[in-house]
Amino acid sequence: IEIGYNLVGLTDESQGGDLLDRLVSLRKQCAAELGIYVRPIRIRDNLQLASNKYQFKIKGIPLAQGELMPHHYLAMSVGGTAPELMGVSTREPTFGLPAVWIKEEQKIEAESLGYTVVDAASVLVTHLMEFIKDHAHELLGKQDVKELLEMVKEHDPAVVEDLVPDVLTLGEIQKVLQHLLKERIPIRDLVTILEALGDAGRKSRDMDYLVQSARLALKRTISNQFAGEDGKLYAITLDPRLEQAISNSLQNVTEGMYPVLEPSLAQGLVQKVEELWDQQSFLGINPVLLCSTRVRLPMRRFMERFLPQVNLMAINEVAAGLEIESVGVVTADPGLGKTADGGGCP
Repeated sequence: IEIGYNLVGLTDESQGGDLLDRLVSLRKQCAAELGIYVRPIRIRDNLQLASNKYQFKIKGIPLAQGELMPHHYLAMSVGGTAPELMGVSTREPTFGLPAVWIKEEQKIEAESLGYTVVDAASVLVTHLMEFIKDHAHELLGKQDVKELLEMVKEHDPAVVEDLVPDVLTLGEIQKVLQHLLKERIPIRDLVTILEALGDAGRKSRDMDYLVQSARLALKRTISNQFAGEDGKLYAITLDPRLEQAISNSLQNVTEGMYPVLEPSLAQGLVQKVEELWDQQSFLGINPVLLCSTRVRLPMRRFMERFLPQVNLMAINEVAAGLEIESVGVVTADPGLGKTADGGGCP
């Protein structure tokens, strides 16, 4: 983390700064939620940055940034219906929500009006947590995987000995775990993942197959993660004929299977998914795009370029007993694309 001059006080205990302690807690939170060990986070001042700005770097490359106002609080109205507050208008850096920087003496008033109010350090830490979740797959190196396997070996030695190196290499296991983390699937239940890979690896070392096998073993975790607060899974589905057209278009590329669609069909598909997703998000619902096992991972590779916020699940990843509520069906307009046999894809 690099910070501007005015933010140095956030790290200085003599000035009441507790950012360093919060970073320690954040690393513990990552271990509990994601199942990964985040290496110590370095923080330093950068005189080239604007005085109130900060940025996050991985391997020396800045990938995210934000701006804080020290000794102020950030007030956010989640529903956007609270009365206006006097202050400095801004955008909350993590999710881009409209917000206002207010003075300490306005804090009680803002909370009484329905605002969510947080201090400057909390804004940075929240942003950093989401940043780590987005980039966890990049932070998981071979050494990290080796250390995780050694931890498992202390309690379940047979699981590791049965898998490495006779069935899968350390690098192959790393890739599977990176795939899971890239889609924000926690790897804390590592024994279950390794057992699934041990069985799957004896049948095939195809990476897509290994990832799907690991996800299937984690169906309860995945279902619980994407279910709404009411316990339902809100799903956007694909029209069967559209899904068949996507399946017919799959080609094996360097990264794995990928749908090679006609531009008009690809554009229409993205637009309709985005439209349905935005409608539900406006209602406070975070739906998943539900599709077949064959299509799910290739569709994820396709969608992450345009709509990385949309989560995809395969039908067989839905835990038994979980209620599914359809919130929309993606269909392609006539003439947008052709199936393999030349027919229209409605």
